[in-house]
Amino acid sequence: MIMKKILITGGNGQLAYELVRLAQEKKYLFSAPTRNELDITQPLAIQQVLDHFQPDVVINAAAYTQVDQAEKEPEKAYTVNSEGAKNIAVACASHQIPLLHLSTDYVFSGQQTRPYLESDVVSPINVYGASKWQGEEAVRVYCPQHIILRVSSVFGRHGQNFVKTILRLAREKKIIRVVADQTMCPTPAKAIADALLYIMTMPQWGTYHYCSTEAVTWYDFAVAITQQAKQSIQIDPVTTADYPTAAKRPAYAVLNNSLFEKTFAIKCPDWRIGLKDVITTLSTS
Repeated sequence: MIMKKILITGGNGQLAYELVRLAQEKKYLFSAPTRNELDITQPLAIQQVLDHFQPDVVINAAAYTQVDQAEKEPEKAYTVNSEGAKNIAVACASHQIPLLHLSTDYVFSGQQTRPYLESDVVSPINVYGASKWQGEEAVRVYCPQHIILRVSSVFGRHGQNFVKTILRLAREKKIIRVVADQTMCPTPAKAIADALLYIMTMPQWGTYHYCSTEAVTWYDFAVAITQQAKQSIQIDPVTTADYPTAAKRPAYAVLNNSLFEKTFAIKCPDWRIGLKDVITTLSTS
């Protein structure tokens, strides 16, 4: 399947940033409208963009991602993550355009002790996760030609993320506290973008998990970040109970990548390599 033109929603996000850079490198024609330029909660606006640009594929990287804030404004989270996903799915189906949709490890409860499979029962424990799950279901119902890619703890050089937060705190404070009883797989935005542009040419429709190959706690990830950046700071491990947040987080948000790797014959990334790349880029920019 030859893809010539790509529409990337959520053009101001950290994933869209990497998608744009890679699309430029690969000489793809693309459009990456920001939220102000394309509001996915407006069905007519999506239809108009598809009519005008006529993409061969749509990558939906637009999302409401403020996990704690979502608890205070659930309607906004559902409007973007559920209704917005439905609007894009309906529009793509009416134009017979394949849709690649991004979802999250937060659709799971985190109560398992083994990596989650695509077939495992979904049971989100916060508004963000529930809104993303509803978005997944809308994509499945309304757009037969779809790939849903669940990703985990995305970080990159652009936008707000855990890596940039730790680097900033390391400059501002002498001691920082990071939870040590939540396990996840931090995944470079650049690697996700690369995977998306690769799999968009393969009509292997369905839901897949994609994240880094080594699970780690937020505390251990924070230590690795400061070590890679050569920043000297005391990091104290704390429990989730010691560090309450508005939204509950899964204790074990680890995804099993085997279906993705088997289907598309590519390996999932090593977060340490991605971390080194991001910190090197940030230190020289």
